[in-house]
Amino acid sequence: MSTENTENIKIEENKELTEIVGAEEKISHESTLYAEPIAHFGSFTVTNALFTSWLVVIIILVISILVKISIKKIPKGIQNLFEIVIEGAESICDQVTNSRVITNKAFPVVFAIFLFVLINNWMGLLPLGGFGLIEMTEHGKAFIPIIRSGTADVNGTLSLAVMSVIGANIFGIVTIGLWKTINKYVNLVALGSIFKKIVKDPSIILTAPVMFAIGLIEVVGEISKIASLSFRLFGNVFAGEVLLASMGAILAYALPTPFMILEVLVGIIQAFIFAILTLVYYTISSMDHDHDESKEHSKEGEVIGAH
Repeated sequence: MSTENTENIKIEENKELTEIVGAEEKISHESTLYAEPIAHFGSFTVTNALFTSWLVVIIILVISILVKISIKKIPKGIQNLFEIVIEGAESICDQVTNSRVITNKAFPVVFAIFLFVLINNWMGLLPLGGFGLIEMTEHGKAFIPIIRSGTADVNGTLSLAVMSVIGANIFGIVTIGLWKTINKYVNLVALGSIFKKIVKDPSIILTAPVMFAIGLIEVVGEISKIASLSFRLFGNVFAGEVLLASMGAILAYALPTPFMILEVLVGIIQAFIFAILTLVYYTISSMDHDHDESKEHSKEGEVIGAH
């Protein structure tokens, strides 16, 4: 091999090394769909979204303890404020449930979900973006923020949605019983009615299998609830983070400000929607459809008898 060829190869290698070093020195900071890991405890990985969710839980616990300690017979200050908020929230829940009994049972869970989602949404808006870690990735150095909204991670919203749907079914079991809750999905009563009513109503052979199939569709409906709850919340919060980052890259401080105010309102709206939908699921699960149907049949019988 000639000396000139050897020198050309060395020059090309030096260029490649320079490009690699330059890429490593450049620190990227981009919003990712997934939550970035910030710590490892054995096989357990702590992401920034999970860490933020832990902080939110601590904040809610501290506020609850402070309010509990400061409770007095004659409300003053912060106690008076919280009583106004809770009374207003209960009145909104009454409009959904149409029953103060159901409201009193479901309200603690629903209001806790509302606070958790709301504070999580707002945590991503705090000016804490400068606190983070610099780690090596496949594409070079990257800045990983320690604080990231837990609702901007699909794992967090998916966990909340699963908890809401499963909690609604548990609430149904406690309220109307295990058998009636299971019968909503596996309608064995409809199949059993074939043998009881076939003599008086032969059409039951056609209607009973349809009622049984509707119960199976309810199972699909429960899965769709999880998907709609989780992806709606995740999409809105993550889109807000990307929007603010894009506006900040164009013109820092001035341009993101109106969008920041908008995201504060979006955080309230999304928390309210998630909590209200959870309350709706709790209300539906507590309804005794068999009892309602028997009432309707008895009313029909009374009308026929009167005629």
